[in-house]
Amino acid sequence: MASNVAAVVDGVLQQNKTPSSRQFEPAKGSKLDYQDFLQLLCAEMQYQDPLEPTSNTEYVAQLATFSQVEAMLAMQNTQQSAMANDLVGKTVILQVEDETTGRTNTVDGVVDYVLYKNGETYLSVNGNEYPLSSLETVVNNEYYEAAVIAATLANMVKYLPDLDNVRPEHEIMITQVKDIYDGLSDYQRQFVDDDTVKQIGEYWTRLQEVLEQQKESEGNGEDGGDSDSGDENENIA
Repeated sequence: MASNVAAVVDGVLQQNKTPSSRQFEPAKGSKLDYQDFLQLLCAEMQYQDPLEPTSNTEYVAQLATFSQVEAMLAMQNTQQSAMANDLVGKTVILQVEDETTGRTNTVDGVVDYVLYKNGETYLSVNGNEYPLSSLETVVNNEYYEAAVIAATLANMVKYLPDLDNVRPEHEIMITQVKDIYDGLSDYQRQFVDDDTVKQIGEYWTRLQEVLEQQKESEGNGEDGGDSDSGDENENIA
């Protein structure tokens, strides 16, 4: 039976290291797999204390435990991949940390495809790739569309002039906002806040008043012109 022989130098026991008995050292950044665990187990058996050896039962228990953990991780990776693939074509909201400022930014859009690289899963959104771990919410497309329209309407109202400064030249802008709101479904209108709805109504009412005043002004101008012409004709006669 082969035995390990070690020399003593200055009272210190020198351990022999051969290619077959060297300790296992995993590569930096690598993940331990089943084969790596077996090598670690063999190293543990080789370098155990001969006076207090580990029982075979304990080795079997370690092996069984690692097998269970490995199976669970494999199942988790499979489920994660299936979930990522199912996100293609769906609208998502991501929380992405800016590498420069360290701030967390919100990114939303449709997942174009899923990419697997370096053991990580990435989602392609708006032409950029983000780790699956940054996923915050999966949004229903109808919900997302309604929320975007509501936000767009609110911004359009903000760019309108003050009510007191509404002029006939603002007719196109105000009419466009009114038409967009009138074209919304009942579901989409639920996303428009009450203040925006109220402002749209006020701007529309004010625009009608301004246009009516313009018509009256133009009408008075035309009548005045006819009256002047009549006076001139009378003077000529």
